[in-house]
Amino acid sequence: MTEATAGMRGVPSQDEALRTGRGLELALLVFAILTVTAADAIVDLNTTNSVGADVVTYGAGFTLLWLAAHIVVRVLAPYADPLLLPSAALLNGLGLVLIRRLDVAVIERARQSGDPIPRGDASVQIVWTGLGLALFTATLLIVRNHKALARYAYTLAFAGLTFLALPALLPARYSEVNGAKIWIKLFGFTIQPGEFAKLALMVFFAAYLVAKRDVLSLASRSVLGIDLPRGRDLGPVIMAWALSLLVLVGESDLGTSLLFFGIFVAMLYIATERTSWVLIGVLLFAGGAFLAYHTIPHVRVRFDYWLDPFGHRANATQILQALFGLATGGVLGTGLGNGHPEMVPFAKTDFIFAAIGEELGMFGLVAVLLVYAIIVERGFRTSLQVRDAFGKLLAAGLAFSLAWQVFVVVGGVTKLVPLTGLTSPFLSYGGSSLVANFALVGLLLRISDGARRPAPPPAAPPPPLAEAVTEVVTQ
Repeated sequence: MTEATAGMRGVPSQDEALRTGRGLELALLVFAILTVTAADAIVDLNTTNSVGADVVTYGAGFTLLWLAAHIVVRVLAPYADPLLLPSAALLNGLGLVLIRRLDVAVIERARQSGDPIPRGDASVQIVWTGLGLALFTATLLIVRNHKALARYAYTLAFAGLTFLALPALLPARYSEVNGAKIWIKLFGFTIQPGEFAKLALMVFFAAYLVAKRDVLSLASRSVLGIDLPRGRDLGPVIMAWALSLLVLVGESDLGTSLLFFGIFVAMLYIATERTSWVLIGVLLFAGGAFLAYHTIPHVRVRFDYWLDPFGHRANATQILQALFGLATGGVLGTGLGNGHPEMVPFAKTDFIFAAIGEELGMFGLVAVLLVYAIIVERGFRTSLQVRDAFGKLLAAGLAFSLAWQVFVVVGGVTKLVPLTGLTSPFLSYGGSSLVANFALVGLLLRISDGARRPAPPPAAPPPPLAEAVTEVVTQ
């Protein structure tokens, strides 16, 4: 295949390799793989004084999965941002190391107490990673042009609302876990459909707000220097607020309600550049939270534990153990395998940041947050680079959703905000969140590929009329 033919088929030629960033992506992936493998070996050395065969097994599986993902990007999205995939790989790998480290601690505790040895979750997380990368590949295969998603905005909105409402319609034994009805439990598996509803509704939000941006930007009056929107234009934000309250009341899920409403208000602000929408959104959510506190026992309990965890020591063990773990880790941490993060309930899911803070310290916690910040920054950079309004708003919404979810999770662990039950993207154990976030990265890569792909060369102008060939046609 010649370089010209390669360029025509969408595969970058050798001269374009540096410009596409695929070489940088591969180098960063190798760095992520080596970092994760070294961290896994350190866990074994600190817990068993030797490096077991599991380090090789997990390392080989992790390497094959992510190198396959790199090949997929190289073929299907050759001009995509080179930092997104390695950043997601590093977070996923560190999460796998922490889950395996917690497996070791739980198994050792069961062995000492004579209880049955539980099954580890690290091997299951590898399977979920494979499924997530399969959906990642399918996203890049199916969505060949991100602008085509706008045509299915209302279909995706219907699908998203269906996914969101389904757990509330099912009996509690099929949907409720720890007081929140946000799951679907079938055949031994649990799926959180709200994670996939988030993506579908963000596509709808982007398409709707782009179409209605001019109307929503109009102001009726100015109060204290703030341009307030017209009353007739409050419909969309009122509908989003009502939907959030329905989720809160029907499913007792503070996290999903906060996540969805925050994403919608942020995308509304990005689309219109009106600060008044943010203020209205904050006031509406504050009113909804006040109403929920006085009407939903599950929400009231979470607020009470947040406000005074030491006054509820018998029940607020999650927050207290997380705070003790962070305090134990200090600045540098106890070292991988040297702490006791298993003392925190739900350490593999809701409180994995507490495990990071204990064993890697504040430096490790900040480093992980910086990796998230890289993904968010590259998402917003893609939003600035892409040419169409729908792609700009969708990329910004995807980036903000990741940042908002991490803020809510870390805020809950550090007692900045009430616990919400959300999981840390790519880090926490669980299938729904992991698989859905791989689709999110796939969408960002697709948009960035369209943004960074060079424009096709202009067509050659027709020859001058004087040089045109004259033919005589006879019948």
